Amino acid sequence: MHSIKYISLILFLSISGLYYCQQKEFTHQDTLRGTITPERAWWDVTYYHLSVDVDIKKQSLSGSNLIQYKVLEAHQTLQIELQQPLKITKIIQNKSELKFKQDGYSYFIQLEQKQNIGDINELTIYYEGKPQESKNPPWSGGLTWKKDSNGKPWVVTTCQGDGASLWWPNKDHAYDEPDSMRTTITHPNKNLFAVSNGKLEEVTLVGHGGYNGSKTSTWFVSNPINNYGVNMNIGDYVHFSEKYKGLNGDLACDYYVLRDNLEKAKKQFKEVPRMLEAFEYWFGPYPFYEDSYKLVEVPYAGMEHQSSVTYGNGFKNGYLGRDVSGTGWGMKFDFIIVHESGHEWFANNITHIDVADMWIHEGFTSYSESLFLDYHFGTEACNEYVQGIRKNIMNDKPIIGTYNVHQEGSGDMYYKGSNILHTLRQLIEDDDLWRSILTGLNKKFYHQTITSKQVEDYLSKKTEKDLSAFFNQYLRTIKIPALEYIKNDEGIQFRYVNIVEDFDMPIRIFVNEKEKWIFPNSEWKTENTLGSIKFDSNFYIEYKKVSED
Repeated sequence: MHSIKYISLILFLSISGLYYCQQKEFTHQDTLRGTITPERAWWDVTYYHLSVDVDIKKQSLSGSNLIQYKVLEAHQTLQIELQQPLKITKIIQNKSELKFKQDGYSYFIQLEQKQNIGDINELTIYYEGKPQESKNPPWSGGLTWKKDSNGKPWVVTTCQGDGASLWWPNKDHAYDEPDSMRTTITHPNKNLFAVSNGKLEEVTLVGHGGYNGSKTSTWFVSNPINNYGVNMNIGDYVHFSEKYKGLNGDLACDYYVLRDNLEKAKKQFKEVPRMLEAFEYWFGPYPFYEDSYKLVEVPYAGMEHQSSVTYGNGFKNGYLGRDVSGTGWGMKFDFIIVHESGHEWFANNITHIDVADMWIHEGFTSYSESLFLDYHFGTEACNEYVQGIRKNIMNDKPIIGTYNVHQEGSGDMYYKGSNILHTLRQLIEDDDLWRSILTGLNKKFYHQTITSKQVEDYLSKKTEKDLSAFFNQYLRTIKIPALEYIKNDEGIQFRYVNIVEDFDMPIRIFVNEKEKWIFPNSEWKTENTLGSIKFDSNFYIEYKKVSED
């Protein structure tokens, strides 16, 4: 799935990254990974067929990936990624074996067939090896080789951040997604079951039971999918399902859990219809009706794999039994079901072009937790929850990272991102407009890869407010606006400090419990307001009382 014209995009991202983000030394591999290189820009991936054979005893993989692509510009060198210790064994196009050069974990393939603009071509990459093992899934990428409580194999993948090329060869950059994808998984022991993205097409059994036999499962995704959203899960899974009557009709909801956890899952996964009801209200229709919605049990907390959301939250509310907000509201829902499913709209439907803009994924999805509470428990629950998670904000570095080198910004993209959006909601005041903006984002950028600037411009346009200083303040600096104020018998004086140029966000106060708006900037202003004053804590700013001296 292609996005926008790449030359102007690269220029914009480069300038923005240099201007706003903290600088550090980056490697040649960082640049290869993070840049839309000429060897990437000329072709648009349209389809993958990943076929992988999993040797559980040897903890190794072998297989192939058929890559179909559209030629956008005449070029004869194609860049692909596969990370060590996996290795490419051969690459075939039109029955001819192609030459390639390796640079780190990027491979530059020399094409023999003339690449004519508009052509749809394909090649197949064969690979094998023992993939990197994840040390701490999902926070580190790789394969996890476990056994369940009954001693049966349990194999899963995680690769966000480290890259999908940890376990399969692909165009490992977020800007370009295949329009569709097929995944075929073969594993020993036909008593196990493999779950991937999309809908199950076919299951084939070979040989007898146990390790003398094998099973092949084929899954198909009919929508664009980001690379890190592709996953593979193999275990002693049992299946149950339901139909959710949503905005676009019947949505197939399929659940795969370990055999011993079936009854727990049937109880806990009642959260799914509640989640879908809330999120379709706030964000619009679930973006992948054709591919179903799935929850798949895994031996880690969870991850937003597209149409195959992984779940390991212990079948209980909160995040691993804990309320991240400290308000009590976090125990009213299953954090993993709600948060990771929120990513179906923000990460999987709308995907960042560059990982530096990951706040698009995490800020909106973190705020989806509050919106879930708003829908089911009311706005006050939402307000208390989002204020409660502020204590987790570090303000260690800007939320937006450095472009073109695959560098994320601060982890504050979660909690601070949520508070930024909650503050913006206060400025809009009209919740019908706020809701239309959120649904509009998912409609306008449906199945697209985009930049933070596109989101910022969209929000400015729809709110009819110039939000450039607002976003520069909160996304590109670590400075939290502080309202200095002096209260005396004549009223209140106030000004902003610790702000970027032109930051002048209005805020709501309550005078004798009546709502009033004030309009601070960097200069002292006076309001002849008498009586008790209370500041609205829904705005993510600091309040500092100062003396008149």
